[in-house]
Amino acid sequence: MAKGELSGVQKAAILLICLGPERSSAIFKNLKEDEIESLTLEIASTRSVTSEVKESILEEFYQVCLAQQYISEGGISYARTLLEAALGMERAQEVIAKLTVSLQVRPFEFMRKTDSTQLLSFIQDEHPQTIAVILAYLPIQLAAEMIGALPHEKQADVAKRIAEMDRTSPDVIHEVEKVLEKKFESLANQDYTIVGGVDSIVDILNSVDRSTSKRIMNNLEVDNIELADEIKKKMFLFEDIVKLDDKSIQRVLREVDNNEIALALKGVKEDVAEAVFRNLSSRLAEMIREDIEYMGPVKMKDVEEAQQNVVNKVRELEERGEIVIARAGGEEVIV
Repeated sequence: MAKGELSGVQKAAILLICLGPERSSAIFKNLKEDEIESLTLEIASTRSVTSEVKESILEEFYQVCLAQQYISEGGISYARTLLEAALGMERAQEVIAKLTVSLQVRPFEFMRKTDSTQLLSFIQDEHPQTIAVILAYLPIQLAAEMIGALPHEKQADVAKRIAEMDRTSPDVIHEVEKVLEKKFESLANQDYTIVGGVDSIVDILNSVDRSTSKRIMNNLEVDNIELADEIKKKMFLFEDIVKLDDKSIQRVLREVDNNEIALALKGVKEDVAEAVFRNLSSRLAEMIREDIEYMGPVKMKDVEEAQQNVVNKVRELEERGEIVIARAGGEEVIV
């Protein structure tokens, strides 16, 4: 069989055969169970391989390892330059393309290694839409740090733009990257995956300090009440009640009707139910357990509505300062 006709698994199996049992077993220790199973089956079914195919696969493996080393030393641009000199432009492009897909290199990758102070200095004067695109591609903690340090008048605007993003055009990403290339003297590889959206800004807002989060949400409520409500619904889910301390859970439960508690607990995970039951009196907990048992089938819509009512009570109590949902910034859990 010619090398060009081999699948990735077949190439990997032949490579392991070439490396021998000692090196192959060391590699197996770093693989997932399903990967080990696939490779084991492939190795077992491999009968004979020509020396030309073996040499070709070893050479390909060497080139990929070389490219990975170059990327770790100086990034994609540095690796491409060295590989073009060693392998020629066409082969270098093939190796880089293959490796960046496996590494899932994303736009603005070079920013992840940039000092946060320097990064803030760079982005804070950019247009809010540009900032939104950049933050949507950064790690959540770094994005939270950046949005928290932006001028107050820009925070809600950037948050709104991230929440309203769906698919960002590769052309737009490319144009933004071209500008950043000149400033950072680096090149990032394009990524076409979905970024941004409500879930993205919820992750960021859950990671910033409470004062920043509250300020952004207050501004969003004025500017776009529907978007603000959608974000609020996701910022604290019913299942997140396990993250509250017992005193806070007890305070929340005092605000909720017993029948609604039973409905909200219908079909939830054991740890969520246990967090609620341990904060009720033994008699009341037993009553609610019996209510759930004899409740019978209920509409998911009704369960979700009951759970949302509990979540709304959590938010109301937090707004009044009676409980605090722990977030980044070192705040106390209870006020």
